[in-house]
Amino acid sequence: MNRISHFLVCAGLLLSLGDVAHAATLPYDERADASVDIRSALNEVKGSSKDVLVVFGANWCPDCRVLDSVLHGRAAEALSEHFVLVKVDVGYFDKNVDLAKRYQIDLRKGIPAAVLLSGDERRLYTTQAGELAHCHHMGESAIVEFFARAADSAAVH
Repeated sequence: MNRISHFLVCAGLLLSLGDVAHAATLPYDERADASVDIRSALNEVKGSSKDVLVVFGANWCPDCRVLDSVLHGRAAEALSEHFVLVKVDVGYFDKNVDLAKRYQIDLRKGIPAAVLLSGDERRLYTTQAGELAHCHHMGESAIVEFFARAADSAAVH
């Protein structure tokens, strides 16, 4: 193999590894079966004080990435005491649209969008007007407070 061929093979391998590393850092698993993930989370919370937090978003969405960093950052432990998180990839608004409709989420209002479900799949809270669509302006504490208020309002109902 000559030097140019060797370089091209090495460069191709590095690019492939970069794609794998990049894919590993994406917040939404584009191959996941969201219905199965939600069902599993609902089974997990049955009989507990936790609810299921389903977040609809996409890897291309900057606000979805901001929200994901908060949900997995310093606030993760506090949030995990109250919620089991399920992330649902909506692609380019061409995936899992049926699930969004089932939970009365209007994706046209913006993503990320969220629904809070009890263990018996009762909707406790749903974003209605793109409340999370501008997470990059909210900041970590405001996002955590948003979910705390959603959980509090759900407890009242």
